[in-house]
Amino acid sequence: MELILEDDSLHDDVLSQLERLELTPDRPLIVSDADEVIFAFVRSLEGFLLDNGHFMDLQSFALSGNIRDSETREPVSANMVKKLIGEFFAERTEDIEPVEDAIDTLAALSEQAQILVLSNVPLDQQDARRRALVKNRMDYPLVANIGRKGGAMAYLAERHEAPIFFLDDIPHNISSVARAAGSVTRIHFIADHRLRNLLGQADDAHARIDDWPGVQQFIETRLREDGF
Repeated sequence: MELILEDDSLHDDVLSQLERLELTPDRPLIVSDADEVIFAFVRSLEGFLLDNGHFMDLQSFALSGNIRDSETREPVSANMVKKLIGEFFAERTEDIEPVEDAIDTLAALSEQAQILVLSNVPLDQQDARRRALVKNRMDYPLVANIGRKGGAMAYLAERHEAPIFFLDDIPHNISSVARAAGSVTRIHFIADHRLRNLLGQADDAHARIDDWPGVQQFIETRLREDGF
């Protein structure tokens, strides 16, 4: 879940991170979002909100309109949502718990493919997210993305020969990748069971899989079919 919709262009700050990556073009690549894919973002956010006089009322797949004041029970403004999310990342990025089976599944998949985390974590919290990955035995390269993810995936796809898989919970990121890097296999993944029920499979996803063992089976099957 995120706040701002942008176009498919590649931000200069993201390009500089991508240029520093050391990837092997002929080895498969798995590019995964972090929040609600690797890390249980909503569950952690709910705790933060309760500690700060607010609560989340999950009526739709969005943040705006679903965060309410604990006293008035009214939805807070879009500006307040942005403020609260900024404070949440500043305080708790390093402490968000991993999604069930993410650690072990990524470790298993890393024997066949390279792993890259592409997250819209705020740039000033990139180091905290990196520490969280390391702390949870997921010491994979991290790129802090800005805006939609098609631009970053196009950059990677243009330089990669082996299959690429992309996982994200946000439909507009799935569509962005479909437009900008159509050869990438796109998996729509939503970790929180309440959010899953609010949203069907993204239109531009090749598959909707909401658990990591299912992701592993899907990717390994595709790789075998492609001769890897």
